[in-house]
Amino acid sequence: MDSQVPCTLINGPRHRPLTPFRVVRGIMCLVVLVLTAFTLLVFCGFWAAMCLRFFSVHYSRTTTAFFFGSWIALWPFLFEKINKTKVVFSGDCVPSRERVLLIANHRTEVDWMYLWDLALRKGCVGSIRYILKSSLMRLPIFGWVFHIMEFIPVERKWDADELKLRQMLSSYSDPKDPLWLAVFPEGTDFTEQKCIRSQKYASENGLPILKNVLLPKTKGFCACLEELRGSLDAVYDLTIGYKNNCPSFMDNAYGVDPAEVHIYIRRINLNDIPDSESEAASWLMDTFSHKDKLLCDFYSEGHFPSKGGIEGELPTCKCLVNLAFVMFFTSACTLLTFASVWLRIYVTTVCVLLTTATYFNFRPSPFVRFG
Repeated sequence: MDSQVPCTLINGPRHRPLTPFRVVRGIMCLVVLVLTAFTLLVFCGFWAAMCLRFFSVHYSRTTTAFFFGSWIALWPFLFEKINKTKVVFSGDCVPSRERVLLIANHRTEVDWMYLWDLALRKGCVGSIRYILKSSLMRLPIFGWVFHIMEFIPVERKWDADELKLRQMLSSYSDPKDPLWLAVFPEGTDFTEQKCIRSQKYASENGLPILKNVLLPKTKGFCACLEELRGSLDAVYDLTIGYKNNCPSFMDNAYGVDPAEVHIYIRRINLNDIPDSESEAASWLMDTFSHKDKLLCDFYSEGHFPSKGGIEGELPTCKCLVNLAFVMFFTSACTLLTFASVWLRIYVTTVCVLLTTATYFNFRPSPFVRFG
């Protein structure tokens, strides 16, 4: 089989040079993000996601979404206001505060972060959930965040994952709970080596030969539809492209890449997606064939159809107010903790409890219901 070369842009020099100032600024931003995450986890997340949940799953999720939405909103502020990365949205203009399933291509390790830029504009940044590889749950502090926010960890082996996935999905089915469930059907980020293997498998099995995306894995997507179809408003099909380099996590932190992030949005009614698993799988395969064509055009023309402009810029004033709130809360809690031995005991206890709950994937069940 002759593998087809991806239409991707040739990686060039970084959009901005990596200067000592950018290194120091990036490290300072990461330190702030880690400290604010830790503070919100210990003083808010534990009570919202663990204690309040004994009384109401709905109010627990709503409270958790508020606090961690404030924290997640710091990342788009870093990308768009501090690093000056241009984020361009094109395609369908989607309404605010819908319950949706998102499917997106997985070009690099930071794709999922740029979904926060759209979610923040739609008032749903604290409601976003991901299906992610289970090894990420072992990250210090961030693993606790993933657990508190009810991300779904998977081993990427269907026999091992199906039961746990369906159990978690069924817990999302209450239409009162805000939800943006993000799925990357390719299952891993794109590289040329993975693309060649994907093309070889496609050729041997009579499937489309894709150049800019990998063949999607259909079982997880079909399970999401089966469990949630009755409680969703729509499916958002997002296609992500980068100019001129695909960024790594540290490129984002230092602000050297990417120059621009382009996100093409299609809003799809649930009625337009077949009910049967085999037909839904074929629909997903066709969708990724369409993504492949979109990306080919993007890399040759520099933009998706309609050239963007369906979403405005983030409001600077609102971002700064949110930053001030999170920083003030973090500073106050930090000072009080250093001043009180009892608070230090409390923080240590909560850290142990969060570590245990994350390791055993434990969440309380309500024994008294208040909605």
